[in-house]
Amino acid sequence: MFKYSDSNKRYYTLDYFYKHKFNSKVFKVSLNAGFTCPNKDGKVGLGGCIYCSKSGSGEYAGDIKKDLVTQFNEVKEMMLKKWPKAKYIGYFQANTNTYAPVNILKEKYETILELDNVVGLNIATRPDSVDDECLDYLEELSKKTYLTIELGLQTIHEKTSNFINRCHTLECFEDMVKKLRKRNINVVVHIINGLPYETKEMMIETVKYLSNLDIQGIKIHMLSILKDTKLADIYKLEKFKLITREEYIDIVCDQLEYLREDIVVNRITGDPKVSDLIEPDWLVKKVTILNDIDKEMAKRNSYQGIKYQKNNT
Repeated sequence: MFKYSDSNKRYYTLDYFYKHKFNSKVFKVSLNAGFTCPNKDGKVGLGGCIYCSKSGSGEYAGDIKKDLVTQFNEVKEMMLKKWPKAKYIGYFQANTNTYAPVNILKEKYETILELDNVVGLNIATRPDSVDDECLDYLEELSKKTYLTIELGLQTIHEKTSNFINRCHTLECFEDMVKKLRKRNINVVVHIINGLPYETKEMMIETVKYLSNLDIQGIKIHMLSILKDTKLADIYKLEKFKLITREEYIDIVCDQLEYLREDIVVNRITGDPKVSDLIEPDWLVKKVTILNDIDKEMAKRNSYQGIKYQKNNT
């Protein structure tokens, strides 16, 4: 059995991590705090990342028309039916959630922290959108609650990064990881498999790179082509190759093998809304993808970090 598992999982799941840290079921409540993005308003770029939806990749965040407490309570009440004794983490998900003056950030974050049984915050942002004043505040916040900063990277490969219009460098990303860790703030990194024209080897190289950084978690997504995005327009014209479901499972299992064993796998596939999805259609069967990843790891008699350990001993 994998050392960070009490089930059939051969990788370090977020559910296992939360259960052992908080001695309770913990679920994240996705929120939309009404932030925008410097890659949309012209500060660093225009139009945003080519795959980003109108909701700023916050499809399951709360209704922006409602205040944060109402958003939180609507999700909480639904979750409590399944886990009546659960604790919660407020997840600021949509767009860039440090892209505002600190007094505004403080008001929004601490509104959620004041709610009963909230044990932490996850804040999704970009590595170019956390200034020194914000870092000072985040350090202060991390001493009061369980704080995680989620940084979008998507790929280490500059050509792909330029193609998807990320508008920040790998050096910028690595510098922000170091700044956050210097202040003992937890870091989770987002990557995307299946980006246009990337090979399997390139996707594995991204994970190898991250395994040698001081990060605490990773989110692995499959590229979703969503309606009303620049990516949808490009796909219509270029029909670039999408990886198949079987290829995705194979790539993820390879990535897990190269992923340092103490990095918590926060997510291992995408979860797009069916009404927005153009391709790939197999993404809607999330549970079967998860099950087939488990089956493939068992078939290989493998587990997270096995190749990392061999390459670093």
